[in-house]
Amino acid sequence: MVVPELRAWRAARPHVVRIKRTVQPHVTRVAQTVQPRVTRAAQSVRPHVVRAAQAVRPRSVKFTTPRLTAVAATAGLALAAGAVAFAGPWDSSGQRTAERDWAASREGEGGADHGRSSDTSPAAPKPAPSAASVLTGLGGSTVSVPAPTQRALTSTLDRLLGDPALGGRRTAVVVDVATGKRLYGKGADDAQTPASTTKIATAVAALSAAGADHRIETRAVLEPGTKEVVLVGGGDPTLTARKEAAGWASLRTLADETATALKARHLNQVTLSYDTSLYAGPALHPIGTNPNLAPVSALMVDEARTDDSASGPVTRAADPAAAAAGKFAGLLEAKGIKTTTPGLSKATRGSQSLASVSSPPLSALIERMLTNSDNDIAEAMARQVALATGRPADFDGGAAAIDAELKKLGLPLSGAHFTDGSGLNRDDRLTADLLTALLVKAGDPAHPELRPILTGLPVAGFTGTLSDRYADDASGTGLVRAKTGTLTGVNTLAGTVVDADGRLLAFAFLASDTSDPSAAQSALDRTASALAGCGCR
Repeated sequence: MVVPELRAWRAARPHVVRIKRTVQPHVTRVAQTVQPRVTRAAQSVRPHVVRAAQAVRPRSVKFTTPRLTAVAATAGLALAAGAVAFAGPWDSSGQRTAERDWAASREGEGGADHGRSSDTSPAAPKPAPSAASVLTGLGGSTVSVPAPTQRALTSTLDRLLGDPALGGRRTAVVVDVATGKRLYGKGADDAQTPASTTKIATAVAALSAAGADHRIETRAVLEPGTKEVVLVGGGDPTLTARKEAAGWASLRTLADETATALKARHLNQVTLSYDTSLYAGPALHPIGTNPNLAPVSALMVDEARTDDSASGPVTRAADPAAAAAGKFAGLLEAKGIKTTTPGLSKATRGSQSLASVSSPPLSALIERMLTNSDNDIAEAMARQVALATGRPADFDGGAAAIDAELKKLGLPLSGAHFTDGSGLNRDDRLTADLLTALLVKAGDPAHPELRPILTGLPVAGFTGTLSDRYADDASGTGLVRAKTGTLTGVNTLAGTVVDADGRLLAFAFLASDTSDPSAAQSALDRTASALAGCGCR
């Protein structure tokens, strides 16, 4: 008889595996330390135990199999609890600090967004660490360690990439980040639909064109000689109306400061307008209305989400700018400023500044975008590239700007075609060669402004879109950092991994015509994990 696996156990199994892996060394050390003492104690108390047993034998309870099982389970839980307590404290997410250390580089924590990407509450987990030695391969001491050979990698990867779950078309490239040398290639120059791995290209273009320190400003201005207040959108999709802003630009702060400025002018009743003129073209993505992306607007609050979520698909406001202006009106009225129903307008050059708030640096937005595969930020970043390069801030302008910026960086664009910044458009085309070249460029010491791309990649088993993967493949947990990509029939994975010898490798795996997304993801995860455990010489 086959006993079905309980749903609760399926959910808990990844955590149990991680706890087991972390606790086991401590249990072993504890056992080795206390064994002599336990032996001596046992020898000392044995006579007393025997006498006690003889004394109570007539009144002893008969232990049935269920009772013995219960006793054994209780003892096992007690031992486990003791071992865990000995191993160290637990953090607010239930993920033990020692486990983070097991997967982490000892040189510091990873991307800032790993601490605030999808949970901005005070109980949110601490920032996830960088995978072990994220930039190991860039140090002079490790370059002397031989890189994997093409022959050995071919033997390992051809078998894994031959998995039928990867559909009818699959391409792959592995590159040594320290030297830029390609170590493995399978259809390297064949352009395929990249899905959300497109965001890597968007990130490189945005950081290169606008700069890692660039901030996006949202303003409130007063039109001269009138009582008209205009809320001017600057293109910050992370602007939030939540009470706990958690470091993001706050609409509440903007409203508070605007109200103070108006009262200083003896104005307590105003006409409220909003300005979205920074962006051009249609707001709706070619895929149409979709819970994965709000209509793209220069003014939105909390990505136009209609619930309290901060990531993932959800119903969005049909008019993000109007919804944001409505919230702003409510916040002003709470401060004693009466407003009209907000209407669309455009601020003039002579308008007077009342207040402004700025986003975190672009580096933080990029990390959040990559960690959560955030489509709203991705489309905003494409428009930031367009604005920085003098192009129209619409879908076409953003796509053209990304292409031009990557060309300036000398990246291999043969076969590449951009239609958006998020990768939701199935007409996007990228090659495995380009994706690995983007990652190598991000690790280039000559381009420190691109480093947030590496720190923003999800960590296998820990953060973002990889947090619920690698449960059955512990060898890659905490070691693989990669951007995921998923559309119907398309599964992709591109990122970095440090191999068994300490070489930093960049990889890109693209699969098309897949029929089982879960099986395809598992096949890609196993392939990336093989690189983590591979000396491959």
